[in-house]
Amino acid sequence: MVFNIAIVGSGPAGFYTAEALLRSGLPVQVDMFDRLPVPFGLVRHGVAPDHQKLKAVTAVFEQIADDPKFTFIGNLDVGREIQVSQLRAAYHGVVLATGALADRSLDVAGEHLGGSVSATELVGWYNGHPDFRDKSFDFSHSTAIVVGNGNVALDVCRILSKSVDELKRSDICEHALDALAVSKITDVFVIGRRGPAQAKFAAKELREFGELEEAEPVVDPAELQLDAESAAEVEAFAAVAKNLEILRGFAHRPQSAKRKRIHFKFLLAPATIEGAKTVERVNFDKLRLFGTAGSQIATATGEYVSIPTNLIVRSVGYRGKSIPGVPFDDRSATIMQKEGRVIDDEGKRISGLYVAGWIKRGPSGIIGTNRACAIDTVQSVLADLKATNPGPLDLQRELFRASLRGRSFKLIDFPGWRRIDALERAAGAAKAKPREKLTRISAMLEASKKTAI
Repeated sequence: MVFNIAIVGSGPAGFYTAEALLRSGLPVQVDMFDRLPVPFGLVRHGVAPDHQKLKAVTAVFEQIADDPKFTFIGNLDVGREIQVSQLRAAYHGVVLATGALADRSLDVAGEHLGGSVSATELVGWYNGHPDFRDKSFDFSHSTAIVVGNGNVALDVCRILSKSVDELKRSDICEHALDALAVSKITDVFVIGRRGPAQAKFAAKELREFGELEEAEPVVDPAELQLDAESAAEVEAFAAVAKNLEILRGFAHRPQSAKRKRIHFKFLLAPATIEGAKTVERVNFDKLRLFGTAGSQIATATGEYVSIPTNLIVRSVGYRGKSIPGVPFDDRSATIMQKEGRVIDDEGKRISGLYVAGWIKRGPSGIIGTNRACAIDTVQSVLADLKATNPGPLDLQRELFRASLRGRSFKLIDFPGWRRIDALERAAGAAKAKPREKLTRISAMLEASKKTAI
């Protein structure tokens, strides 16, 4: 008997789940669903366009998709066009790997003003996500502020600061390149609530700011003076020590004639955003650290600093979105689960329903972290299949797939994606770019020229 498994979401967590299932030794058939016509999720629409090496992981996903026991069904929105309950009736197991598509807010007055945007929107815009392709951003002023001390904040700062020549060698979308080509931004402030010892930057990405053609990193040496607790954190963690070494190098660089600057600021928290209809300035609380090493908390000092700007980008974390019919924890913005098994409010397992990736554990780790997460979930799936010994569902699966055909969905299979991929690569090659992405679903469907099932 073949065990039929549905995976919802085609990002890293989804593909690593498929890989673990297909390598399990059990006879399985994996159907992967995605609401977009194109696969790869975060790798396609989240990884910075100038970080092509990180996107090389899609070669592994392509190999997984070549398995005859794997099917990709794109352009189908589970939770809106079909329900999770329909999948549960047609498959022995359903793994939800939908990621974290929403962003966390700053929860400050004025956050609603024009020019106050999320990193989710800006990253999706320059990466060609159809949800954000038609967003517009005001780059007509000299100063931009990015709130956050993680790698996504660094990505946003770097894209705002790079020259056109640097950007056009990436796979940044044409509409974004055109807008950034006429940007008037000369100063980008990247601001964190805690100190340099608590920043979540990756050293490799931080170091890139010392190598930009037109932009110079700026760090006030005084902000790198550490209290005893922060110094202990630096001693305890090599990655923290490396970041601090890089920041100190930035602080002591000779003055540059480059026309742009990236200012690294610490121990500041947005207090209010001011302006009439659009952002005009951001007021920050000055903070200090309090507590023991490894668990310090930033507390207000009663002092403030104001930075004039017309663009503030919040990069303070992602949130998962709930799916109709699936228990969801609003506090953690994740699907309620134990060992990858979805549970209800009383802690009772929901048979045949599982979760993997960011929607399981929150937005943490790197792309490869999702592999271990997926393997853990698949272990639960396999244990349940072996313990329950369910009957065949081949007929139910085929009837379900037939129902999709009957509803005139324009579904995309993996060969359809490969036609889209070939077109994008050819369009990119004509511009000496890795690819020129299609950014509208209608164009993707036209390029695929074939429905999935």
